Amino acid sequence: MNVIIRSVKRDQRKTHILGEYGLLNSSTKQQEEYADCCSEKVEEAIHNLHKKVTRNASNFDDLKIAVENMSGGANTIILDDIGMPSIVVGLPKMLMSDLYEGASNDVHPAWIVDGTIKEVIYVSKYMNFVANGRAYSLPMRDPHTYFNFEQANKFCLDKGKGWHLLTNATWAAIAAWCKRNNTIPRGNSGMGYAWQAPHEKGVPTAMCGHEPLRTASGSGPVTWNHNHNPSGISDLVGNMFEWVGGLRLLNGEIQIIPQNTAASYDYELCKENNHHWHGITTEGKLSAHAERDTYKIDSFSAGDLSERDHLVGTPIVSTQIKHKSYLGSDINGNQGYLDCYFSDLKSQEGLIIPDILKTLAVFPDDNCTNEDGIFVARNYGERVAVRGGKGGSFDRAGLYSLHFYNPRTYHGSATIGFRSAYINI
Repeated sequence: MNVIIRSVKRDQRKTHILGEYGLLNSSTKQQEEYADCCSEKVEEAIHNLHKKVTRNASNFDDLKIAVENMSGGANTIILDDIGMPSIVVGLPKMLMSDLYEGASNDVHPAWIVDGTIKEVIYVSKYMNFVANGRAYSLPMRDPHTYFNFEQANKFCLDKGKGWHLLTNATWAAIAAWCKRNNTIPRGNSGMGYAWQAPHEKGVPTAMCGHEPLRTASGSGPVTWNHNHNPSGISDLVGNMFEWVGGLRLLNGEIQIIPQNTAASYDYELCKENNHHWHGITTEGKLSAHAERDTYKIDSFSAGDLSERDHLVGTPIVSTQIKHKSYLGSDINGNQGYLDCYFSDLKSQEGLIIPDILKTLAVFPDDNCTNEDGIFVARNYGERVAVRGGKGGSFDRAGLYSLHFYNPRTYHGSATIGFRSAYINI
């Protein structure tokens, strides 16, 4: 009986892998063998992670071959420092002109890490789950929940040299690529389905009452992938928000870690008081000494002293803060907030927005629409960026959705996840 059960499960896993890579109705014998190998090796990896058993690198050579062949080389396997695999999508270096019509031939900042140009960024194909304190990208998992920003960093950094939390610069480059190529992904923005296309559903893993809250990583259709192709990055829109590195609000000031230096995270770089954080001046330069004319998030209306989580107004980009969304002393709490559609975010009259804020998807360009999601901010305390949306966000989810909502210490959410990325160092 056990042999039969194992055989049925093996066939089910193989069928899922074939379907995920678009080979279910047109697979060759070799592709079926690759899918069988992939499904078994993924299950072996998960079993070993739960049992805290590690393997040498050669143990997953066949998984690497299978994944690369089924994806046409777009996906690959990268092992961490204990020899355990993650499935990643390679993003080759792109120029600004590759992503924006009429732009320069400069390298997009996502591929510039601490002043060095990188040829490829490898992004987790799936939202990550955690085992043995490390982040992993494998299919059909329930993404990790209830953790804070610094823990997300540590889950990635503990995988070894080159691993890091996906940065906002990389997220922005992916979003620009999708828009340029007309492949804006949908996702679990309803309750287990895409709100714009309710027939598109994922496999539920967690419930909110009787409704699906989260779906298994990579379980949706190809329209939930960044390139509308089986080889794409899945679940960037909906399912769960994602912490991203290198972007925050500090007392309302928009601050970044320049270029993609956040991809070189060490355990200190992510700290609140690290010197790598910079505001942006009205000249489009990085601030160094708390210059007054930096870009900030203000409000059209005054906040209040209420300690409850509630909407108090509409955000506006300005060089000064006239109206905080909360007037009390607990600046790390979750009280008053501001929101609007990302495409509707405006600047104060006469204020010119520099290209860097548009390139990093902090301010909308002329091509943004309401389907890109919403912008949310609390302009008090430190607020670390999350992106994308969650199950149940509906029209508020989107590839450009940006929330400066939670402090770095916030860990009480079943709706915030993350994904690791890798660069050669």
